[in-house]
Amino acid sequence: MMHSGTTSPAILIDINCDLGEGNSEADCARDARLMRYISRCNIACGGHAGNATTMSLSLKNARAAGIAAGAHPGYPDPENFGRTTLALPRQELLRAVREQIQGLQQLAAAEQVPLTHIKLHGALYNDAEGDDRLADDLVGLIAQAFPGLTLLVLANGAMERAAKRYRHPLLREGFMDRRYLNDHQLAPRNMPGAVIEDFTQCLEQVTALATDQPFSSIQGQTLQFAVDSLCLHGDNPQAESIAQALHRALQRAGIGVCR
Repeated sequence: MMHSGTTSPAILIDINCDLGEGNSEADCARDARLMRYISRCNIACGGHAGNATTMSLSLKNARAAGIAAGAHPGYPDPENFGRTTLALPRQELLRAVREQIQGLQQLAAAEQVPLTHIKLHGALYNDAEGDDRLADDLVGLIAQAFPGLTLLVLANGAMERAAKRYRHPLLREGFMDRRYLNDHQLAPRNMPGAVIEDFTQCLEQVTALATDQPFSSIQGQTLQFAVDSLCLHGDNPQAESIAQALHRALQRAGIGVCR
């Protein structure tokens, strides 16, 4: 539990962060400093980023920090950091995703760190959330090959719908620094104002999502929905200071971080 004093917070929220996306021990040491503020890390497993060294170190650091460790597979495209859609044959894409998760699983078994969840990365995350057929294929693969791993998915998206069809365990993810459309989908990054740059506004949205309170869409409509996990972006150069400020703001709001 991450809170000050002896009184337990009235509300607990899961905070996840994409980590292990560097190349070196120094990158992993930076990630480790973030782990004190989160409850769940999504470890890059060699597709868009990451290698055997960073995966093993990330698993060890997660164990030391007492947080959940999961797989973060993406398009096998390190040149573009997995942020570009690849027109791969469907079976080739599914094989790549399966192999990435299995690779991390093998290292996790060697380190005796149980994997708990899967979160897709970058363009694959976005593509799956906007395409019911792709979401169905990916969830079908995961339900068959990794039935014990919870899916971390965009709240109100295609992956949530697919996971419910397969009765696969899921966590609904919300974002502190992205505006939502009236239909509860994320506003595209190329839409003016889609990324919230004012930290006070980020905190207001986080608090609303964590407590199931109303907040405004980018189009000015009132939205209200609950999420199970909040995303903190680990690749932001100011990630550690943002995490510290987020932690303090949640404390003030009576919200604790699940451990």
